[in-house]
Amino acid sequence: MSNAVPGRDPITPEELERATRIIRAVEQSFQSTVVGQHQLLRSLLVALLTGGHVLMESVPGLAKTTAAATLARSVTASFHRIQCTPDLLPSDIVGTQIYDQHSGDFRTQLGPVHANFVLLDEINRSSAKTQSAMLEAMQERQTSIGGETHRLPEPFLVLATQNPIEQEGTYTLPEAQLDRFLLKEVLGYPSPTEEAEIVRRAETGVFEAPDEPVASLDDVRFLQALVKRVYVDQAITNYVVQLMYVTRHAEDYIGAQLAGYIEYGASPRGSLSFAQASRALALVQGRDWVIPEDVKDLRHAILRHRLILGYEAEADGVTSEEIIDAIFAAVRTP
Repeated sequence: MSNAVPGRDPITPEELERATRIIRAVEQSFQSTVVGQHQLLRSLLVALLTGGHVLMESVPGLAKTTAAATLARSVTASFHRIQCTPDLLPSDIVGTQIYDQHSGDFRTQLGPVHANFVLLDEINRSSAKTQSAMLEAMQERQTSIGGETHRLPEPFLVLATQNPIEQEGTYTLPEAQLDRFLLKEVLGYPSPTEEAEIVRRAETGVFEAPDEPVASLDDVRFLQALVKRVYVDQAITNYVVQLMYVTRHAEDYIGAQLAGYIEYGASPRGSLSFAQASRALALVQGRDWVIPEDVKDLRHAILRHRLILGYEAEADGVTSEEIIDAIFAAVRTP
């Protein structure tokens, strides 16, 4: 397969080698602190390479916050952690204007969202108004304070966490706002071997953040620019578009029973997300072209928060992952 992209320069072997070296360094830095969670690491790397945002969901204690902080510390970049609470105001995140008694003027104080990496811990604990302000910043890459627009730094990456088992004092993210996250990862429990390693590291005191960053902002910008030059064949694009079409017309492909659980299929943002993320995953795996397996590997992370199921699915114990797998099984792989 040719890796020549119409309108784009082909990736040289030297560029691919440099990209692989940077990615492997970040992987090793992450794995020195976080035990297991290989699927989460893959998604975080994809987000880093695309500039997309990641929503992480799991019960407490599965290293969501640690994983996000470790990735941020692996790069020479600014990092802010925001603990979301019901009384958190939009100005606490975006910033505000403060009156300066000495000058008699108002001065702008930028909020913690103005960083390269922003960790939103327990995003579903913040009010709907605060969530809206944060998600607007994610989409527009800018904030407005006192009538002035302030661009967010580049690269800009939001890593948000939420706990699905606690409902008191939480505000569910609307579907339209969920769609702004490139990926949603649901973390599982560690294996017995991994849990034993976690205990061993905790007892010996080796749970430490990376001493030194292993990548610079220029390295990240290089990777993000390189991702756009990864080759995607037209057959892959058609495959993704067909998959998204099936999510909206599922009864013709996966049967009336399974299709009946779907209320809304994925929007065109789903196709765009597959195009972005599959390029990044190819680069993570050392390739400068996308293969169908890249699309398949990302199917749950990209679609689980975009495929909206009805109450009947929850009542019958049917998960979005089951529906997604049925949709992929119904579409021929190129």
